[in-house]
Amino acid sequence: MLILARKIGEAIKIADEITITVMEIKGGQVKIGVDAPHHITIHRSEVYHRISEENQKAAQEAPLDLSSLATTLKNRS
Repeated sequence: MLILARKIGEAIKIADEITITVMEIKGGQVKIGVDAPHHITIHRSEVYHRISEENQKAAQEAPLDLSSLATTLKNRS
């Protein structure tokens, strides 16, 4: 893990596309701003882990039997 010290208004660059800027430091909380392209998804780590867990649960569920749907769609043509 890389650990960097930054002051308010200072930033960190990640590759060419992402900039993380320290916006405010108040008590034990640091507010940061993240500037990244729209195709890059940004989540707090606890939200990211919940999304990942839900995706894993969904992937483990039995696949739906889509044969009846295929038949219905074929009959409409």
